[in-house]
Formats: sequence, C-alpha cells, structure tokens
Amino acid sequence: MYKDILVLLDNSDYSLWALDRSMELAQQFGSTLFGTHVYAARLHEDRFIQMEPGLPERYQAPDEMLRQRQIHGELIEKGLGIISNSYLDLFQDRCEKNGVPHKRRIMEGKNYSALVKEVQDNSYDLVTLGIRGQGEVKTSQVGSVCERVTRRIGTDTLIAKNGAKLKGGHIVVGIDGSQQSYAAMQTAINLSKRLDCRITALAVFDPDFHYKVFKNITKVLSEENGKIFRFAEQEKLHEEIIDSGLEKIYRDNLNLAKDMATREGITEGHGLTTEVLSGKPFDAMLSWLSGKDISLLMLGKVGVHCDEGLDIGSNSEFLFRNAPCNVLLCSRKAKPEPASEEKRPEIIWTAEALEMLNRIPGFVRNMVRGHMEANAHKEGLKAVTLEMMIEARKKMGM
Repeated sequence: MYKDILVLLDNSDYSLWALDRSMELAQQFGSTLFGTHVYAARLHEDRFIQMEPGLPERYQAPDEMLRQRQIHGELIEKGLGIISNSYLDLFQDRCEKNGVPHKRRIMEGKNYSALVKEVQDNSYDLVTLGIRGQGEVKTSQVGSVCERVTRRIGTDTLIAKNGAKLKGGHIVVGIDGSQQSYAAMQTAINLSKRLDCRITALAVFDPDFHYKVFKNITKVLSEENGKIFRFAEQEKLHEEIIDSGLEKIYRDNLNLAKDMATREGITEGHGLTTEVLSGKPFDAMLSWLSGKDISLLMLGKVGVHCDEGLDIGSNSEFLFRNAPCNVLLCSRKAKPEPASEEKRPEIIWTAEALEMLNRIPGFVRNMVRGHMEANAHKEGLKAVTLEMMIEARKKMGM
C-alpha cells in the first residue's frame, strides 16, 4: 500500500512520533523510509548581512566585514549541515535497529518550499510529519511547515500529534460519499488486517443548516416575494423531505463503506462499527472523538462537494487542526462497488411517479428520491407509485 514513505524530521517529539508511525507501516508493508531535513544556510547569510549595520565599529571596515561574512557563511553552512546529518543519523539508527529499508535526504532552501518540490518531483505514497515543530509555543495550533506542506501536496499525509500506536488501536474513518473518503476506508481496512486495528466509520449529515437559512430569509423576504418564492411550501418541503432524504444519502454512503469491509472479512460487531451522526460534520465528529482513545482519524483531504483546485476541504481542515488524535488525510481515490442488494432491495419507481419526480427542482430531487425510498423500505413496499407521490405532496400542503 505505502511502499515509499517520506518522513519529515526536525528532532521534535512530533516528528519522532511521525517516524514511529512510519516504522509501524514499513514493518507491515515492506516500505522504504526516506528521512529528510531541510536547512536554510542562505537565509542565515541574508540575515547576517541585514545585521551588519548594527555590529560594533571594529567590524565596519570593508576588509574586516568581508572576512566576517566568509567566516559566518562557512560556519553556518557547515554547522547546519552537521545538525541535519545528526537528525538523520538518529533516523538511520532507528531504521537499522528495526530492519527497515531507508534512505537519507538533506536539502538546502526554504523548508516548506523544498519539501513540496521533493514530494512533487518524486512518487512517494505517503508523507508523514509532526503537527508542530521545535518552534512551537503555548498558543501554537499547527506549525507553519505542516500547514504549508499539507496544503500544497497531493499525496496521502499522516500528521502526528501524539505517540499513539497503530497496532491494536482504534481507527476512525469519516465517510461523506467522496472517492477520497472511500480510499481512506480502504486504507483503514488494510491497516486493520495487518495491525489488528478496529474501525469505526462515521457519516454526518447536517439538517440544521436549512432551518437556519429559512429563519434568516424570513428577516429579509417581503410578503410579495415570499409568495413568488412560495416560501411556506419550500419550508415545508425541507421539514418533511430534506432531512430524511439527507440522512438516507449518508446512510447509503456508510453502507457502501461497510460492504467494502465485509468483503475483506471485517464485519459489523467484529472489528467494525458504523454510526450516522447529525450536525455540522466537523463539530459532530469532534464531539464523538472527545474522551475516546483513538489511534488515527482518517479523512478524505477534500469532500464530495469539492471543485477543481481545492487544496483541502473545510471539514478536513478543521479536524486536522483540532482533532485530539493523529490524522491521515487521503488524496487517493477509490470507487466502491454498490452496497449489497440482499440487505436492502432496490426500490422500483413507476413511470408516473418518476415523471413527477423529474418535475421537482434538481437541487432537491435526490433528497426527495431518498425520502420516498426510505419510506417505501420502512413500509415494506417494493415500488414508489404516483399515488404515494401525490399523498406526500398533500402532506406538505402543496
């Protein structure tokens, strides 16, 4: 799965935790670890030149100034190189003790820029790094290197926040219907089989947003415009259909993830738990994670509603910053097979019912479909008919 893993090192606790997790993966998947550190000798040389006007008078003579520049430049270049090699000596020692194939990468330049280029120029399968570095203070949330690298690369990224081991641990996967979230689920399944992890798959739908929107609209919409917009009917549509339709969409997404695990021998109650939550996705997941011993939270880097060029989804960004556990953001894609029809038979639509469905505005059509099919399942029916659609419309006063 992860054959070539790039480990970003700065000797902070966070980067060493990232190395630990990389070791676990390497030992199970036969991975090669590429330890890397970037030092910025030129930056220090530029800073020294900026400081020159403030040096004592005895250093201000041109010949002496040139000599000091040369001395400082040589010391910085050599000193920073020694420090970088020391970081990688520790990396190499731990790899050799654990029998893990490894290579060293030392680069000079602006740290995040050099690291992004390294990832983009090579075919790494995974990048691991700490959430913060040696420059952290009490108010630090995410280190600048972690922030900038994570945003700019299109490779799976493991962000280490603590020393929790993967082996025998608890993995949580966020499922939103995106191919990235299903790739995260597939990765979790592979980890479960190799490292005896248990999996909880969560799907979250947000019914509150629509209510807030409608409540806000009432403050600005005139009575005349309300009639044009058919405000009362639209509000009733949301109350009666959209909530249940949304829940069905996310429950179906979760069933696809569950089928992925079942086909690999990981079933509900035996290594797998699934749960549908209600609320703002990042908030509901943070509440669920609170107080639990979680080894790894796995998410698609972007969500199902992303557009071209988006670097990270809003929910993934908030969770990668605030989740109390290690986080893996998945950029790869996977397309799961349809959920088992034996568990939930397909609902047929009569031609008349389908014609009425197709007259419904496109932005709510799938939600209406979900609501009607959920009701049909609940009542043990095999088809949605025109009569059922008319009855649903009457209940909404439309």
